[in-house]
Amino acid sequence: MDREYVWLQCTESGDLNYRTNIRVKGGIDEKIKAGLQKYSPRLRKHTLHKIKRK
Repeated sequence: MDREYVWLQCTESGDLNYRTNIRVKGGIDEKIKAGLQKYSPRLRKHTLHKIKRK
């Protein structure tokens, strides 16, 4: 397959809040590699989330 599931981990709390899939063949998009601003339910605010492979 050309897609792989990865988790997005909160950099502040360490929680794995989101799961998404990325293209393996073309490489990881720079925007996703740098991190995404996503909502953290534990902290109740938007924080930086980075890729964590299982």
